[in-house]
Amino acid sequence: MFKFLKDVVAGSGSGLKDFPYTIGEPHASAWGSWTHHRGASKDDGSPVSIFSLSGSNPQDRHMVAGRNGVKRLRTVRHPNILSFLHSTEAEVPDGPAIKHTIYIVTEPVTPLSEKIKELNLGGTQRDEYFAWGLHQISKAVSFLNNDCKLVHGNVCLASVVVTQTLDWKLHAFDVLSEFDANNEIASSPMLQFEWLVGAQYKPLELTKSDWASIRKSPPWAIDSWGLGCLIHELFSGGKLSRTEDLRNIASIPKSLLPDYQKLLSSTPSRRMNPSKLIDNSEFFQNKLVETIQFMEVLNLKDSVEKDSFFRKLPNIAEQLPREIVLKKLLPVLASALEFGSAAAPALTVLLKMGSWLPADQFSTKVLPTIVKLFASNDRAIRVSLLQHIDQFGESLASQTVDEQVFPHVATGFSDTSSLLRELTLKSMLVLAPKLSQRTISGSLLKYLSKLQVDEEPAIRTNTTILLGNISTYMNDGTRKRVLINAFTVRALRDTFPPARAAGIMALSVTSSYYEMTEIATRILPNIVVLTFDPDSDVRTKAFQATDQFLQIAKQHHEKLNTGDNRAAEGTGVQLKPGNASLLGWAMSSITQKGKPSDHGPVSTANASNSQVSAPPSTTSDTHSAPAAYAPAATSNSFDQTAPASASSSMDGWGELENGNQEENGSDNEGWDDVDPFEEKSPPSLLSNIQAAQKRPVVQPKQPIPSSSRSNQPAAPKAEEDALWGPTAVPAPKIAPKSAGIKPSVSHNDDDDLWGSIAAPQPKSSGKALKPAAANNDDLWGAIAAPPPATKARPLASSGRGRGAKPAQPKLGAQRIGRTSSTGM
Repeated sequence: MFKFLKDVVAGSGSGLKDFPYTIGEPHASAWGSWTHHRGASKDDGSPVSIFSLSGSNPQDRHMVAGRNGVKRLRTVRHPNILSFLHSTEAEVPDGPAIKHTIYIVTEPVTPLSEKIKELNLGGTQRDEYFAWGLHQISKAVSFLNNDCKLVHGNVCLASVVVTQTLDWKLHAFDVLSEFDANNEIASSPMLQFEWLVGAQYKPLELTKSDWASIRKSPPWAIDSWGLGCLIHELFSGGKLSRTEDLRNIASIPKSLLPDYQKLLSSTPSRRMNPSKLIDNSEFFQNKLVETIQFMEVLNLKDSVEKDSFFRKLPNIAEQLPREIVLKKLLPVLASALEFGSAAAPALTVLLKMGSWLPADQFSTKVLPTIVKLFASNDRAIRVSLLQHIDQFGESLASQTVDEQVFPHVATGFSDTSSLLRELTLKSMLVLAPKLSQRTISGSLLKYLSKLQVDEEPAIRTNTTILLGNISTYMNDGTRKRVLINAFTVRALRDTFPPARAAGIMALSVTSSYYEMTEIATRILPNIVVLTFDPDSDVRTKAFQATDQFLQIAKQHHEKLNTGDNRAAEGTGVQLKPGNASLLGWAMSSITQKGKPSDHGPVSTANASNSQVSAPPSTTSDTHSAPAAYAPAATSNSFDQTAPASASSSMDGWGELENGNQEENGSDNEGWDDVDPFEEKSPPSLLSNIQAAQKRPVVQPKQPIPSSSRSNQPAAPKAEEDALWGPTAVPAPKIAPKSAGIKPSVSHNDDDDLWGSIAAPQPKSSGKALKPAAANNDDLWGAIAAPPPATKARPLASSGRGRGAKPAQPKLGAQRIGRTSSTGM
């Protein structure tokens, strides 16, 4: 036998040289004289089953019956009948002799007797699985008998095989013949190859070769008897040795016993039709059969039935045999999701079943379906994917995420649903580590820039938190261009208190990425301002961050004193809280009703769930990563629909750093601007100090400056807050109001915060009284004496003079025009 297999695998013998399959080891059992081999395709290596039948004479009666089986298997197609792929007949050397061999190639299957031992089921789970298998074989026999008018002739345990998905299929068609009911008096055999059937499987009329009686009987009479033999072999656990053993009913389930007895009726005409066995038997009404049947006709079910079914399925799956769930239900469920017949709740079930698989099988059986689902247009499917991304995100390959997943996920950044935008944002915590630098810098950061001015305050807050968490995946150039601008220019000046607190914490956890110059000139000045923020949580975090960065500055100073210039070139930061742990998500916008006010107090969720890091000690190593408000599950945010007030502030971060502003108006990609939200409240002390931190922005000269605030022409938002003008209100009048007013927001920020206290240019003192006074850098203006009246008078009189002179010519011109038009 070994030599035979060796010769076959080598392709020796005529007819096998071009055989496109490799023949492997045989199974221990097979029907009749056939040998059941494992095999594989030479093209793609996919598994197959190969059945071989050999004889010394091509006209041997076994060979003739085998050719009948090949012909029948090729022409009869049914879901519960073994699928035919290929067949050939060849001469194979067997030592000095030549053997004629028939080969049938089918889908990969295992003999039922072997699979039962492998599964080793017991109790209710065994009965449920046997019920499903018998249900499938009964459908196959009913199809042959009732629809095709064919008689299988030898239904038994050996004629049933099991697929990789644990479906039962009928084969062994060597005896298969047409049911000849027209020649009732004929004595010729209706089943030409009935001699292949074992005596223990033959009903009485077949044992006597009473063909006239067989032809008068229903077409299912012989095969119904075979189904009874199969049932007995299944539940007794052994091969039927003699017909009398069928009377032993101790192992037959009580719910199946009445039907078992009807199948084995001594009168052929009274035997049960296999189709009725399927429809009427109580034995087939169990969870496994009902679940599989429902999933097979999922396309015919309405949405209500689908939702109800998939919500119950997780509990049902827990009670079913684990291997049946993974090999049968999981593939059916994955296919239903992939082709759109399953509802969104099915994804939860798929992931739960997939969690029972080993990692390698999860990657091959579940992940391909999930990747395809990201392209779905069903918003419910997309939301479910993002909500559960932490369950499968780590298993996705980096190339798959970068090329196939992220392009579809990114559409959620601009979705009109705030829920989808928020889930898309949060999903980046899982996906960002698998993205290439090109995708992060060229695509992801553009979306995050827009989300930092989203109309939902929680989304703006979570965008800042996400930037702090994924900063480690950016390169140095991107971090320099993005982080400080995103955290100081936008986050620290957001009107939503949790957003400001998130900006402070993000700066703290990314402190290892900043140079000492940036800390001293750009970070500390912005944080110190918030030490008297109206919100107590923001103030607390501002003090903590101030202590942390001052400690860093002190370390830098000590290294300079000790001559460690090389170490002093950087920040001198030993503490890296950004790499120690992740910032937690802020409150979710999902729970908010409508659009919350940006000027409202910090929410209860924020106040109760915020975690304040311990004050820094004298050494930087004691700092740990502060966490944001209420920790949330890792999921994604959605694309933003920018508020109308933010339409002018969608520029890039990089322009601040690189000085390139040519593309600001068109790209709208980054953080090179200030927070866009309008401040409608009166000026406050906090607003004044924030305005004092900015370099004066050169404004076009106005022909008629005005000394009163009400006569100022329309100007950018920064000019509307004329906080430091020549007629600044004294400090005592402003201080009491600052406690209840949120910080104002400016739109013309610049990186050089030291410019705000630079010495004024000579001969420019008079120009400071112009409408650009909103950007005045004189920090002492609040308590300065009013400017000389001689300077204000010419400006006011000039304005009145210019306004009065054009009035008369305008009136005269109108009169002249009317006269000429009327011909007078």
